[in-house]
Amino acid sequence: MSAWVLPDHIADVLPSEARHIEELRRGLLDTARRYGYELVMPPLVEHLESLLTGTGETLDLMTFKLVDQLSGRTLGLRADSTPQVARIDAHLLNRQGVARLSYCGPVVHTRIDRPFASREPLQFGAEIYGHSGLEADLEVLELAQASLRGAGIQRLLLDLADVRVIDAVLSPLALEPAQNQAIHAALAAKDVAELRVLSHGLPADVQASLCALPGLFGGVAVLEEARRVLKPSAELSEALDSLGWLAAQVQGVDVSIDLADLRGYAYYTGMRFAMFSQTESGEAVELARGGRYDEVGAVFGRKRPAVGFSLDLKELVTTVAPRPLEAAVRAPWGMDAGLRAAIAQLRANGQTVVCALPGHGHEVDEFLCDRELVQDPANSGAWIVKTL
Repeated sequence: MSAWVLPDHIADVLPSEARHIEELRRGLLDTARRYGYELVMPPLVEHLESLLTGTGETLDLMTFKLVDQLSGRTLGLRADSTPQVARIDAHLLNRQGVARLSYCGPVVHTRIDRPFASREPLQFGAEIYGHSGLEADLEVLELAQASLRGAGIQRLLLDLADVRVIDAVLSPLALEPAQNQAIHAALAAKDVAELRVLSHGLPADVQASLCALPGLFGGVAVLEEARRVLKPSAELSEALDSLGWLAAQVQGVDVSIDLADLRGYAYYTGMRFAMFSQTESGEAVELARGGRYDEVGAVFGRKRPAVGFSLDLKELVTTVAPRPLEAAVRAPWGMDAGLRAAIAQLRANGQTVVCALPGHGHEVDEFLCDRELVQDPANSGAWIVKTL
């Protein structure tokens, strides 16, 4: 095999796309900072047990493992940054109040979860630790929306769910883990026929609730329908009330509800959401996902309320329009002291100056050279910037 061939679903990022991704990254971090989020930079590699603690089997299968040549212990390349940020909050910051943290860096996956995905996403995320109220949930939703708006996404769809809905239906029962897992898989697939088989022998109200859940998706009116057809409980009412309040508070997006959406069920403890962009053809493309995961810090000895979201910049860049090229000044190459001083001054003032090396014309595609540095014969040969 040729030395330049990369592994499947691993790719170089070339100048045009790299410039766009970097501009998006800076914009996202600036947006998070304006909301009061502090930047953290977790390491790419950690002890495996620290990376996987409390995250379930799915992340384990996504994580590359290797042996540390110094200690002999098994290390992992991070497949998700949230466990690391939870560790930072629990052990390094150890604050009593609210901590707002953001991050942006590569993660590595052993496999892809959908066609054409990258196994090396560039993950941006923001998380709030220390507040269990709906106020934090709403702030994360608003920050996710502001982040995507800042990146150039205009038409946004918000899909809301809450894992406490299915918990309210099943928690009174002592189900075997295999049966519980099978029910969740059938709900995720909206397979009512399979749910009827799996719920055989369960109480009639539980059976009815399980078979009704796959049909409980659509607009906010779904919440009232859920109160009517699902087995009533205090936990169910709290989950539905929370979703209703959040849906009413979020502005500028179309909101849908899907009470059978169980993606990340083992991870989330309450509200979960996904934000989609809507293309001109009507196709919805998922760009960001998040929710509440209050258990994430428990394994580090400090269980704190937590809510956040993340997105992949490599996916985001494919859905937004390319940004204009950066304006630049073209300059000749030379050792003339006046020329070199003029170039240095332009760069010190924040201008981009591209020098044409000897024997080459201007071959750079990533800059729009709309001006040129030339000598002015009418001014004793001084170097001036001329508009092209």
